[in-house]
Amino acid sequence: MAKPASAPATPAPAADFEHSLDELEQLVARMEGGELSLDESLASFERGIGLYRHCQQALENAELRVRLLLDPDAPDTAEPFEPEL
Repeated sequence: MAKPASAPATPAPAADFEHSLDELEQLVARMEGGELSLDESLASFERGIGLYRHCQQALENAELRVRLLLDPDAPDTAEPFEPEL
């Protein structure tokens, strides 16, 4: 008997965020290099906007998780914390 095909593993949110951020940084570097055609620049800009929105959503989700961990009964009242230096 053959094993059932497993679904492709989805990357962890942190790894997905890191990958998107890395790709965004690479896009910016190529665009700043000034060697892309107009069409390539527009396509890169579109991709960059998508990556930016994805990263922003991931950060918002992470912030919500932290707030829920700080006060699961009232996440809206959780106080931001200062990083230790």
